[in-house]
Amino acid sequence: MTKKESIAFVIETLNKFYPHIPIPLDHKDPYTLLIAVLLSAQSTDVRVNKITPLLFEIADNPYDMVKLSVEEIRDIIKPVGLSPMKSKGIHGLSKILIEKHDGKVPQSFEALEELPAVGHKTASVVMSQAFGVPAFPVDTHIHRLMYRWNLTNGKNVVQTEKDAKRLFPRELWNDLHLQIIWYGREYSPARGWDLDKDLITKTIGRKSVITEYYKKKTS
Repeated sequence: MTKKESIAFVIETLNKFYPHIPIPLDHKDPYTLLIAVLLSAQSTDVRVNKITPLLFEIADNPYDMVKLSVEEIRDIIKPVGLSPMKSKGIHGLSKILIEKHDGKVPQSFEALEELPAVGHKTASVVMSQAFGVPAFPVDTHIHRLMYRWNLTNGKNVVQTEKDAKRLFPRELWNDLHLQIIWYGREYSPARGWDLDKDLITKTIGRKSVITEYYKKKTS
C-alpha cells in the first residue's frame, strides 16, 4: 500500500470498529477532566476512575480543592501512584486557576502548560476533549501503533505527534487519537499481542515488526 492508502485504511477500519467513541476518563467539566488526566500519568484509566469520585465528592472545583491541604489530597489519590508530585500539582494549579483565570480552566495550550504538573500531552487532551480544539495527544498506545503501522520512525513521542498531525486530516485528530487508543488496548497491546487479531498491523504494518513477531512466536 502507498502511504495515502494506508492512512485511508486506518481511518476506515477505526471508524468501523469505533463508530461511537467513549471517553476513557470520567469527568463532568474541563476542571475535572484536567485533574483526571493529570492523575492518569503512569497509571490506568480504570484506577483513576475509581479514585476521582472520592476526590470530586469533596472538591470538584478549584475553590474547594485549595481548602484541602496537599497531604489531604495525597491521601485520597495515593492508589494512582506518584501521589507526592500529583497532589502538589493539583493544589498548585487550582490556586493558579483562581488567581489568574477566575477559577476557570484556560483554553490555550500555552496557559495550560504553564500550570504545575501539566505537560503537553495533558494540555492536548484537555484542549481536544474539553474544548474541541484539534489536537493529537500521543500516549504509549498511539506511539506503539504509529510505529507498528510504519507511520513514524518511533524515536520519540514528539516526532510521533508531528507525524500523526502531518498524515491525518486535522478535522479527524480528536476522534482518531481516541480510536487509536482503544484499538491499541484491545487489538494491539504491548503484551499478549495476537497479530492475527490485529487487522491494521497485519495489513499495513512494518515488515520488521511482523517478522519479529513471528520469530518470537515460533521460538
